[in-house]
Amino acid sequence: MATAILQQPTKAAAKPKTNRSFLRGLLGNKKALSGMAVMVVFIVLALLAPVLFPGDPSRITAMASMEPDAEHLLGTTAKGQDVLALTIHGARSSLLVGLTVGFASTFIGILVGLASAYFGKFIDDALSLVTNVFLLLPGLPLLVILAAFLPPGLGTVILVLIVTGWAGSARVLRSQALSIRSKDFVAAAVVSGERAGRIMFREILPNMASIVMGTLLACVIYGIGAQAGLEFLGLGDVSTVSWGNNLFWAGNEGALLTGSWWVFVPSGVCIALVAFALALINYAVDEITNPRLRKIRKPTAVSTTRGAHATAERSAAL
Repeated sequence: MATAILQQPTKAAAKPKTNRSFLRGLLGNKKALSGMAVMVVFIVLALLAPVLFPGDPSRITAMASMEPDAEHLLGTTAKGQDVLALTIHGARSSLLVGLTVGFASTFIGILVGLASAYFGKFIDDALSLVTNVFLLLPGLPLLVILAAFLPPGLGTVILVLIVTGWAGSARVLRSQALSIRSKDFVAAAVVSGERAGRIMFREILPNMASIVMGTLLACVIYGIGAQAGLEFLGLGDVSTVSWGNNLFWAGNEGALLTGSWWVFVPSGVCIALVAFALALINYAVDEITNPRLRKIRKPTAVSTTRGAHATAERSAAL
């Protein structure tokens, strides 16, 4: 009887409650709201691009290298293409690649990190070895080599970025999962006979929400920036419209030499704004989950007066 009682999970080993106020804190954070507002604007524009500018955005619509005016708000390229149409349509490809790479890299990182931390021993050694190999490989040369030898296309860019981007997230998530693996509620779940998959995805993963979200945002930024870099070097499919290809054609057509700033500035600004918005959301996540990053509110005059009255009343009562 005593043995049976000892084998049962105790109340002290109960699973801690997940931070249900995380989403409310995120929606109440000014940095997060600013970043999400910028991302919503870009996503809406990307979805409405075929409605705002129907047809082929690469078609010639006016004279070459026209400065911004009322008819062409961002001017035209050296071929006579509307820069605003290219920029808004380019958001579709760039955001698609960034979000796909971000979610795929984070998903692989979650699988590798959780399996490595939970099972340990041989599985941990094998997965850590593979992760370390990808981390030690120089990222940019590997990107260039894979993109140069694989057939050009959007799928190739996504595949190359996932292959080169999952290892960093796996290393971070493994470290976090290892610290949670040693908690009492995980040990209690193991003793109670729960399956490994349920423990990893129902016990450990929910307690990694903040680090998973931060990793996801970092991977999305990586995907958008790396795609733009590859396409700027001419290693993407130059027939597609994206922010990276807009910069590639601007460089090839001598926009910088001729002073046609309106050709390359919009795509560059869009990449910077999206990265800045995601960085704001990422910083807000850190601020919510790390109390040291929160600002200490200064006491107001009302709260100070109330505190003084409460102290006086306690002294009088004594």
